[in-house]
Parts: sequence; structure tokens; C-alpha cells
Amino acid sequence: LLAQLENLCKQLYETTDTGTRLQAEKALVEFTNSPECLSKCQLLLERGSSSYSQLLAATCLTKLVSRTNNPLPLEQRIDIRNYVLNYLATRPKLATFVTQALIQLYARITKLGWFDCQKDEYVFRNVINDVTRFLQDSVEHCIIGVTILSQLTNEINQVSATAFLSEADTTHPLTKHRKIASSFRDSSLFDIFTLSCSLLKQASGKNLNLNDESQHGLLMQLLKLTHNCLNFDFIGTSTDESSDDLCTVQIPTSWRSAFLDSSTLQLFFDLYHSIPPSFSPLVLSCLVQIASVRRSLFNNAERAKFLSHLVDGVKRILENPQVSLAALHPLPSHFIPKKSFSCPPGHLAKGENCAALHWEFAPNSVHYLLSLWQRLAASVPYVKATEPHMLETYTPEVTKAYITSRLESVHIILRDGLEDPLEDTGLVQQQLDQLSTIGRCEYEKTCALLVQLFDQSAQSYQELLQSASASPMDLAVQEGRLTWLVYIIGAVIGGRVSFASTDEQDAMDGELVCRVLQLMNLTDSRLAQAGNEKLELAMLSFFEQFRKIYIGDQVQKSSKLYRRLSEVLGLNDETMVLSVFIGKIITNLKYWGRCEPITSKTLQLNSAASLTPCTYSSVRKLVKLSAVQFMLNNHTSEHFSFLGINNQSNLTDMRCRTTFYTALGRLLMVDLGEDEDQYEQFMLPLTAAFEAVAQMFSTNSFNEQEAKRTLVGLVRDLRGIAFAFNAKSSFMMLFEWIYPSYMPILQRAIELWYHDPACTTPVLKLMAELVHNRSQRLQFDVSSPNGILLFRETSKMITTYGNRILTLGEVPKDQVYALKLKGMEWLGMDWKSHPA
Repeated sequence: LLAQLENLCKQLYETTDTGTRLQAEKALVEFTNSPECLSKCQLLLERGSSSYSQLLAATCLTKLVSRTNNPLPLEQRIDIRNYVLNYLATRPKLATFVTQALIQLYARITKLGWFDCQKDEYVFRNVINDVTRFLQDSVEHCIIGVTILSQLTNEINQVSATAFLSEADTTHPLTKHRKIASSFRDSSLFDIFTLSCSLLKQASGKNLNLNDESQHGLLMQLLKLTHNCLNFDFIGTSTDESSDDLCTVQIPTSWRSAFLDSSTLQLFFDLYHSIPPSFSPLVLSCLVQIASVRRSLFNNAERAKFLSHLVDGVKRILENPQVSLAALHPLPSHFIPKKSFSCPPGHLAKGENCAALHWEFAPNSVHYLLSLWQRLAASVPYVKATEPHMLETYTPEVTKAYITSRLESVHIILRDGLEDPLEDTGLVQQQLDQLSTIGRCEYEKTCALLVQLFDQSAQSYQELLQSASASPMDLAVQEGRLTWLVYIIGAVIGGRVSFASTDEQDAMDGELVCRVLQLMNLTDSRLAQAGNEKLELAMLSFFEQFRKIYIGDQVQKSSKLYRRLSEVLGLNDETMVLSVFIGKIITNLKYWGRCEPITSKTLQLNSAASLTPCTYSSVRKLVKLSAVQFMLNNHTSEHFSFLGINNQSNLTDMRCRTTFYTALGRLLMVDLGEDEDQYEQFMLPLTAAFEAVAQMFSTNSFNEQEAKRTLVGLVRDLRGIAFAFNAKSSFMMLFEWIYPSYMPILQRAIELWYHDPACTTPVLKLMAELVHNRSQRLQFDVSSPNGILLFRETSKMITTYGNRILTLGEVPKDQVYALKLKGMEWLGMDWKSHPA
């Protein structure tokens, strides 16, 4: 039987034949459910020659001690616990997975039997005594002992282990889990943590040979044990990672002595510097937990001392210019008070500690440094302590360091062909959001710096433009510097909401805005010859920030910003500023597609963000502008080249047209009401496009590429309009315009080009939008047939596409999604969205 079991284990874990493996699995399942399983497991452990058979025995025993019906007697479980400990002690060189399985068995027995008594003694609670003999023996034995404690701590902390608690128990499993965890916390956890720190000190005090695999493993297990202790769910919160408040480690008051003793904290900082980098993540994880200790564990003086040691340690880590803050970043985030400011930022920004948190680090560390300073700066309005916090000294230095480092990087990036951070607009925006708060702290200094740097770069740029001998590299450098400055100016203006603003600060904003608008006039004059996409994107980001802060009903009309704009540029109010912004947008849109200085990304930002201010009153002001009326009445390729048919571009480049027409549709909706004449006038260019496609389809031979481009552009335009028309009246105008005149054209396009997803996907997306019951726009009257008609046309489209796509047969695996699945995905949306 023993040989048979070992053979089955070998087949289960080693064979590549699926049938053999399934048969072996079936036989072993029968074995684990047999009455003699317990005795046979002991036999496998004693006499088995294969590690797989030992693993099977350990796994089966774990299942036996965990079962809820017919549990093993207490005496038997005690015998198994003792046998496992002896087995591990006499066989320290078992396969790692066998040792792990046996330790898991011990942890499970201990947890489930935590409240079991024998002769008035809790027989499963002497866990430190259980491992003492391991810790006093060889390195291999020490690793086993430490792993036992680590696995036990983890097992008791896991709520998922409640699945193994007895269902017959009158106590709810989760409640019983908390009782076990609370008892373990109060009786054993601090002793285990203290033992772990003591062993770490002993290990760090010796000259460990980390090339020795066993010594390397011991240190790793000690760090894991320490982290498991600090990561314990002390108060039964079942931590939800999405909640900020639960990041605090609720260390019991009885642990105070360990954290008041600075040697505990110093131990981990010393370890970080003395052991190989492979251990750094674990050491930092322990430091993060220590930094997250609840503030109420200390009084103010103790907290200040604790934070001082913590910041000193972080400063020492940061002195290494190669360190990445990606792993370190949770540490600073726990320094900063949130809503409870019992510890003011002065404890952190005092002396030279925070001055050392500078910018000479790996590029991916900038975000984490900004995160620290943002939280420090954001806390200033709430600080009630009388002691100085020094932020008025250091935040301007941080702002200056960020700005100057970005400007200095431009030349290096262009010279060496490095990856330009401006290409990653998401990363740039994230950093700017953080800088916006930092820059508004001591804003006078920030504004003065930006004015100085902007004037220098703008003057150099203008001189280069006037010089016949200016090199493209010099021009590119100045454009890159100005791009960063425009982004940063937009960010600090947007940061106005972070602090109570004054008239003087509004006037400072005015100085910055004037400079950006003057630069815009200069760059617009060059768009016909050349344009810088990154600078244009920076301008749009600036517009968006300005719009959020200074356009709307809440803005005081006497704001000193508008006074300054009036003095310098003759812009007296927000309507005139809006007119300038729209003029800029139209300029970009006109040139995009003609000489292509600006890409579809710019166009999307132009139309989506800047054309739709956030308040209704601002939208009405926008619609009345002559520039907006020009767009509503002249959205043709004659005025906007990107709306034409460019045979050199890809069909997917037309995606931006949906965004553009969404913006136009929203603007049209403001005064449209039920004015069918105004609607028909707006739709004239699209009507002409549909008629052109219909004319092509009516002939036996036509230019297929021209027809494709015309149709794809048209359906993308219509989808944008359909998305914007979320009122029943306007949607009905669109539906009655497209049905029945133009639905057959869409059906014909699917029939002809079903094999080309670049054509079918836009058509299917349009259908999905038409049947989307956005804002209840499809709630037709009982007497109206429109719901049935729309359903019929949608069904016809689905049937046509489905039948055609089945004729494709086998397609290459890398094209399955594009040719088949993507279209089916949009078909599903058609059905799901329709109210019928």
C-alpha cells in the first residue's frame, strides 16, 4: 500500500499525461476520505521515501484537523501537534514545500484548538515554548522555529481561516475568529514580536555570511515574522485597503515601551543599510508599519521624539542618490497629520531634516517627494500649534527645485535623445496637481520665480525667432522650457482653491495669465509654418485651470486678475477671455489637418474641455460668442481641414471627430429647444455627406476608399451628436432625420465592409449610441411607433452583421478580437441598451 501511495503521488505531481493525473487524483481523494487515512498518513511520514508522499500526508492531516463534522478528539490533536514538532526537529532538511505544509498543519491545529483545555491548561497556547528548542539549535532549526511563529501569526490573523471553524459551534465563525485573534494578541503576540526583534539584533550584530543560503533564509524569515506581527489586525477592523483611516496601526498600549525605545526603530534603519538590497522591501515594509502607529500611543513630546528619529532615518536613506522612493513612499505619507493635528508639521519641517528631501533621485521618485510636500503644505491652514513649522522657508525651495529641475532637463533630454516626461501627460498632470498645493504656500515667492523664469525664456524665444541663424535645437529647448512653465502656471492657478486667496494673490495670477496669453499670440502667428504640439497641450491645460477658477458665477467681477488683464491686454471680463480662448481653439482646429502641427490628442482636448465650461450661465455666454456661432454654422472641411477626406491618414485618426461633434452638439442644445429649422441648418454638412455616400452606393463602380472615409467620418460625427442629444426632443429630431432616409446606407455599409473592423466598428458604435436610453430619451409615447422602428432597424443591423461575420471562417488568433469579437461586443451593447 505504501508503494502504491507513493506511486500515485508521483503520478499526480510529475506526470504530463492528463488521464494518468486525473486517475491518480481520484484515487488519492478516496484515500483522504477513508477511515484509515490518519494511520496511513503517519506511515507515509515515517517510511515514505518521496517528498511528494510526505506532502500528501501533511495535507491530509491538515484536512482532518480542520473538518467540521466528526472532529478529531483533543488527545489525538495534541498527539499530532507533538508529532509534527518532533518530526520537524529531527528532519531539518526536508523539502521546503514539505516543511511548509507541516508548519501549516501545526498553525491550523493551534488556532482551532486555542480555547481547548486539558486539566485546566490551554494546551495549544505555549507556542514560544514549542519553538524554543528550534531557536537554540542549528541555523536550519532556527529557520523552522521562526517560520512556525510567522505562519502561526499569519494564520490567526486571517479571517479566511474562519471557514475551518466548526459550523456546529453556537458562536458565529467570524466572532470566534475575533476571540481567538484577541486572545492571541493579548497573551502571545507582543512576546513573539519582542523575540523577533531580539533575534534580529543578534543577527545584525554578527557578521552574517549572506552568501550562505541558510543564514540568508534565517534573516528573511525573521523579517517576515516581524512584519506579520506589525501587520496584525489588532482591533478586528478587517482592513479595507480603500479606506485611508484604516492605514493606522492600532498598536496596543501595552506595546508602548517597544516604540518609546528608539533602538527598536533604529534597528530597522541599521538593517536597511547593512544588508543586501534584496531585503530592502521587507525592511521598508516593517518601517511603514512602525511609521503608521496610532498617534494616541504617545503624548506630544513622545510623538515629536519618535517622528524626529523617523525623519532622521528616512533622511539617511534618501542620502543615497540611487534610492527609489517607489518602495519608500508610504513612510512620508504617514508623517503628515490629516484631520487630527495633534502633531503639527513643525515636528517634521524643523531644522535640516526636510531640507534634505531634495530632487537628486531617480526620476520615478519625484512623485513621492511631491506627495510628502503636498500633504505638508495642505496641513498649514489647519495647524493650531504656536510653534513655528518652517514651511514658509522650505516650500518655496521645494517649488523652486521642481521648476528649475524641469527646465534644466529639457536640454539634456533633447541632446541625449532621452524619453521626454512631457510625452506622458498623465504623469505630468499628476505631478502638477501635487505642485499646485505646494506652490500656493508662500505664493508670493512662487509667483516671483515664475515671472522671472518665464520672462527669460520668452525673451530668448522671441530673439531666436527673429534671428536668421537660430538652430532648431535652440528653438526646441526654449519651446520645451516654455511648455513646462505654461503647465506649471496653470497648475498654481488651479491651486487657488487650496488656500484662502487674497486680492494681492489674484493680482499675481493676473501677471502670470497675461504672460501666457501674450505667448499664445506669438505661437499662433507661427502655426501656419510650424507648431509645437506639447506647447499647445500646455496651453489647453492652462485654459482648463483658468476656467475652473476664474470663469463662473462665483467669481467676483471686480477681481484684481481681471483688472490686470484689462490694463495689459484690454480683456475686461470673463466673456472677453472666453472669446480669446475660443479664438485659440478655432485657430488650432483650422490648422490641424492642413499642416498637421497638432495631433488628434490636441483636438480632443480643444473640443471636449475648453468648449464646455462647468456652469450653465457660462455655457450660455459661450454660445453667444461670434466664434462659437461661426463653428456651429460652418463645421465643414472648408473651414476645418480635419473634417475632410485625407487619403494619407488612417481611418482610426477620425476618432477625434466624435469628441468634436459632442462639444458642438452640447453647444447647439443650449438654445435649440424644438427649433427644427435651426437643427436642419446645423445638419446640412452631414446631410450632404450622407447624400454623397448614397450616390456612390447607387453606382456599380465607385471609389471604395473615398466611400469608406466619407462614411466612417460621418458616423463618427453622428455618434458625437447622438451622445450630446440626451433630451427627448432633440434626440427625436436626430432619429427622424436619420430614419428612414439614411438607415439603409448604414445597412449597406455593413453588408459591403463587414470584414473591415475599421468601418464596421464605428457604425456599430453609432447604433449602440442610438439605442442607449440616456436620460430616458427613448421613452416614446404609447401611440408612437418609433420604439418598434428603432428596435427593428437595430435587429436588422445585428442580423446582417452576424450572418456576414460567420462567413469569415477561421481567422488568425491575433486577429480574432479585431475581426470578430470587437463587433460582437458592440452588438451586445445594442441589445443591452435598448429599453425593449
